[in-house]
Amino acid sequence: MMTTTQNLTGKVAFVTGATRGIGVETVRGLARLGAEVIIGARDAEKGVQVAEQLKQEGLKAVSIKIDVNSTEDHAAAYSYIHEHYGKLDILINNAGILRDEESVSVPIVNRTSTLPEKDLRETFDVNFFAPILLTRALLPLIRKSDAGRIVNLSSVLGSLTLHADPASPIYSIKTFAYNASKTALNAFTIHLAHELKDTSIKVNSIHPGWIRTELGGNKADLDEVEGSRTSILMATLPDDGPTGGFYHLDSPLPW
Repeated sequence: MMTTTQNLTGKVAFVTGATRGIGVETVRGLARLGAEVIIGARDAEKGVQVAEQLKQEGLKAVSIKIDVNSTEDHAAAYSYIHEHYGKLDILINNAGILRDEESVSVPIVNRTSTLPEKDLRETFDVNFFAPILLTRALLPLIRKSDAGRIVNLSSVLGSLTLHADPASPIYSIKTFAYNASKTALNAFTIHLAHELKDTSIKVNSIHPGWIRTELGGNKADLDEVEGSRTSILMATLPDDGPTGGFYHLDSPLPW
């Protein structure tokens, strides 16, 4: 069983896509452990509302506006965190999209050869390029942490091993843009973890589970609180915890 550090007093965390679903529950969970959490909100007004709600619960949370596709917003996030905290202990790249064109049909129809280029590029912009560029922008602040943690929200649908296995439960779920973007994000996790292997920073990909959110749908088997558990687990790893892995809870998943 993987152990975690449960006291986050003095730690600073930043969670993107954090005004709803898994994101807001991840913020709530980290704040309950004592962290000061920054809500990354594309909708500035909604971010302020969520931060105020958490403050009413006795939790430390603030909100900043960030469109994860905007490098100007990345720079602004860096400036805000540098000015107010001087470091960043936890970065959770939570924001992501699944285009409607891939998810409207049940059963899902494989549209790999016909999916519009626009949908493919937009999916990769949010799910792959945005986490890379934001992480790069904030890495100088994460290096100032005694124990930096970077958590990339992937999906079991990014597993090439499972997609190639006819006996796999995800074998028929060929939503190409989404799946491929998560596979690529996993590659980023492996490469960045290797680059940082001689530091105190740990980088991991996670599969939150099939969650009842706008993305996961109402037939999913887990709620949003349960969906936040793996993110929190990887954000609170001790010094001897893993890096460069792909997990659901404390179980490794195949690449």
